[in-house]
Amino acid sequence: MGPALPLGDAGPYVAAAYLVFLALVLVYVAIMAAKLSRIQREIGELAELVERREAERDRHDLDDVTAPAGSGAPR
Repeated sequence: MGPALPLGDAGPYVAAAYLVFLALVLVYVAIMAAKLSRIQREIGELAELVERREAERDRHDLDDVTAPAGSGAPR
């Protein structure tokens, strides 16, 4: 029993199969790049939020330390 298609006739189908596979790989890489970009942006936003909260906490702690006793400043 021989091949389903003679080797000379199978060439265009093999090329088409490789092109479809390549297109799928490129779509996958593009999706992963978009997700990576979004995640990096979100991590940057979270880092800024943490820095702001730490700065506010440090400023609040400094206010508690520098407030004179009995001055009515909340503790």
